[in-house]
Amino acid sequence: MLNPRLSVSTLPSYHPPLAGREGLRLDFNENTVGCSPRVLECLRSIGGEQLARYPEREPVEALIAEHWQLAPEEVLLTNGIDEAIHLLCETYLEPEDEVLIPVPTFAMYELFAAATGAKIVKVQASDDFEIPTQDLLGTISEKTRLIVIANPNNPTGTVVEPEILLEVARSAPRAAVLVDEAYFEFFGETLLGQWRTAPNLVVARTFSKAYGLAGLRVGVLAGDASVIASVRRMASPYSVNGVALACLPAALQDDEYVLTYAAQVRQNREKLQDQLREWGVRFWPSRANFVLLHVGKLHSELVRAMRSQGILVRDRSKDPGCEGCIRVTVGSAQQTKCLIEALGVALTAFGILKRELSR
Repeated sequence: MLNPRLSVSTLPSYHPPLAGREGLRLDFNENTVGCSPRVLECLRSIGGEQLARYPEREPVEALIAEHWQLAPEEVLLTNGIDEAIHLLCETYLEPEDEVLIPVPTFAMYELFAAATGAKIVKVQASDDFEIPTQDLLGTISEKTRLIVIANPNNPTGTVVEPEILLEVARSAPRAAVLVDEAYFEFFGETLLGQWRTAPNLVVARTFSKAYGLAGLRVGVLAGDASVIASVRRMASPYSVNGVALACLPAALQDDEYVLTYAAQVRQNREKLQDQLREWGVRFWPSRANFVLLHVGKLHSELVRAMRSQGILVRDRSKDPGCEGCIRVTVGSAQQTKCLIEALGVALTAFGILKRELSR
């Protein structure tokens, strides 16, 4: 019998509930209205000869570097942020190294790190889901080789101040410090370029969220040129597909589309949070395109009740510290109106909301 490595055989499974996603999909933090029309035009122009070629990502990396005012050697395109995380783990982690992960957060950090045989050290967030900075700094040791922080964090929507992130990086000079900025466009603060003062800092970005290109699977790892060169050694030269590479320039050229969508999401996020506040439903103020709220023991039933109204939301009750919580994506004004109405009906039906809904 062929057996996998022990570190692989003991990994927890990650099975996102992708099947049967019919209705208003507010469960995966996707762009809810689709990508830029310019990207669609580009897709229609792709011919068979172009698809027959192996993809070449370096010219597009140069465009992204110029767009973000970085050097091309500071940028690596990846097959979504997932591949960026995987490559970083494979580049820097040996068995018995330690990886510090504040939780709750994105599950793939732990999976990719644990697959290398490294020891996962989780730092539990406080009740308000703020990262306990002193606990995190106090956990850094000689064995620490990777620290991963999502900013804004998923599933909580909370953020960490740039000064704190830089303090973490400077306190662990032998560790790669990955700051995952998947939801940057809904927040607006970045650490791009800050590796010039903290060379072990690496930033991840994605085109899956605000840009609406989740189906094309494109992420970016950015950092000090020497770090990116090391990670590039681990990367397949063809991991980013040619269709994605053909469409990225069009996506980059339509800043107005992305900025407009992100602004609408921020506005609608505040409407949703204002309504939750008025209802007296506990939630955690978010800087991303989703909101985490507490509904108690009936979380599973409420998710099903929302589905019966044609709206998908995500049960996050199994995340550390998130017992009784669900996460809802914020989209357009009309989608948010539908979400609030359906959520009010479900909360009232289960007795979580005791009073009549405001009109």
